[in-house]
Amino acid sequence: MARVVVLFDFDKTMIDCDSDNWIVDELGVTELFTQLLPTLPWNSLMDRMLMELHSQGKTIEDIAECLKKAPLNPRIISSIKSAHASGCDLRIVSDANVFFIKTILEHHGLLNCFSEINTNPSFIDKEGRLRVLPYHDFNSPPHGCTICPPNMCKGLIMEKIRASVSAEGKKQFIYLGDGAADFCAGLKLEGGDVLMPRKNFPIWEIISTNQRLLTANIHEWNNGEDLETTLLKLLNSIFTEEKCSVRTDQLVEVNCKFLTSSITTHDTFSNALPVPR
Repeated sequence: MARVVVLFDFDKTMIDCDSDNWIVDELGVTELFTQLLPTLPWNSLMDRMLMELHSQGKTIEDIAECLKKAPLNPRIISSIKSAHASGCDLRIVSDANVFFIKTILEHHGLLNCFSEINTNPSFIDKEGRLRVLPYHDFNSPPHGCTICPPNMCKGLIMEKIRASVSAEGKKQFIYLGDGAADFCAGLKLEGGDVLMPRKNFPIWEIISTNQRLLTANIHEWNNGEDLETTLLKLLNSIFTEEKCSVRTDQLVEVNCKFLTSSITTHDTFSNALPVPR
């Protein structure tokens, strides 16, 4: 299963909210956020909001505790642990930021499931403020994508990931997302890959009128239960096909009807990985 790379968007895909909006609303700076929204790119606006929170006396610990309360469906947690236990290479492609994502994943015991997190960088400055920078430096030439925001093109990230794993041999990609930028990433998938769009979210609306542009297979989902069922069914299918592949010089016939998958439902893997306390 190591040849399968599963790529997750984060906001409204892995967690059931937008982590930026969650912090803004829960820590009480929604009014200022709304006021400044027309004047700044989203990424720059979040950096401004984090500085505002610091000026109001909110600490890094306050932000972290707030993030730990962000909604994450237990079935998504179990599906991630199941896919990781099966040997899949799990990665994140998100327009959130490193601090938000790592804080939430670590809280739920999922951080070690992921080999790579592609997102906006963040750091704590000398004054103790959390700062967020764009994934694509605004001082460099623009990425040129008309689908994605100026700070991050997920299509370019997909190309980088595919190039980085190509030396290891043929890889099959499964990409899960909800937004327009996730459609851009989906355009970089090839035949045999799978795009898992969240139904009735922006990516679904774009696909409904632009499906001919995609070469990947499409398997939609609605909620955490759907995500788990669909993802594990896909991985089971891939696993079974691999077991059914017989070398031309192999003399023993393999009967696929009697093969069982190594990936089961969420109950089996509920304690597969230790959860940090």
